[in-house]
Amino acid sequence: MSKVKVAVHGYGNIGHFAIEAVHAAPDMELAGVIRRQKTSADVPAHLHHLPVVTSLEELGGADVVLLATPSRATPDVAKTYLAKGIRTVDSFDIHSEIVSVRRELGAVAGDNKTVAVLGAGWDPGTDSVIRTLLEMMAPRGLTYTNFGPGMSMGHTVAVKHIPGVKDALSLTIPKGSGQHRRDVYVELEEGARLEDVKQAILNDPYFVHDETHIFPVTDVKKLIDRGHGVVMERKGVSGQTDNQWFEFRMRVHNPALTAQIMVAAARAAMRLTPGAYTLIEIPPVFFLPGETDEHIARLV
Repeated sequence: MSKVKVAVHGYGNIGHFAIEAVHAAPDMELAGVIRRQKTSADVPAHLHHLPVVTSLEELGGADVVLLATPSRATPDVAKTYLAKGIRTVDSFDIHSEIVSVRRELGAVAGDNKTVAVLGAGWDPGTDSVIRTLLEMMAPRGLTYTNFGPGMSMGHTVAVKHIPGVKDALSLTIPKGSGQHRRDVYVELEEGARLEDVKQAILNDPYFVHDETHIFPVTDVKKLIDRGHGVVMERKGVSGQTDNQWFEFRMRVHNPALTAQIMVAAARAAMRLTPGAYTLIEIPPVFFLPGETDEHIARLV
């Protein structure tokens, strides 16, 4: 069988690990990297052995494009590819906007007979699948999703885009029972006022609903650890029987896991009918390489 040609749009935390995950996938090949470099001198040395371009047309096309872009930019970028009939996969992580973005991308994907998979990270993403399974097993009850402690990529990127911020790190600190606080470390640009930056962070949609603490530092890079994790718990009722208790936990390298999930979602995108999908809508076997019957024999 021919391999799935995958392009990576963007080269930040996720883009780097997406390239590694594509190289490791037995059924995929990397078409190239799409980024906004102005000259060859802007291409990092470790990308010199790869096709690095400013548009998909320069690569001669791809089956799927992985969007390693900030969430706020993702819907518009996705639409440009979907309008050309190209499948897209993203890790859009603004939970409150997932439904509306799914509708937007679904309309464009449907019109152009292609597929968009959105929210293909670990939360939203695979954690969403776990929450769905927990609710299936105990339809009545409560599920608590406790993140961290660890670096939130989406929140960190949001702070970096605030005027006056030179660099930033946002940590998610679990308080228990699904409650969290945000500890934000900011390195200010020369002349920036801490109070102005604080106000902008506290008013940002990423932070407006959370307890948030902001700390000025002189060098954010000394604090960076991309580890993260989650503990999900559900206590509920199966049928009419109480006290069913389930727990799922993991400790991960945040961008590496996100990239791996996006690559698996790219594989699934090749098997889906036109439209936009979140991970809970996709049969799990679609994420795996190889024949369905083999996976059924091995996993069921």
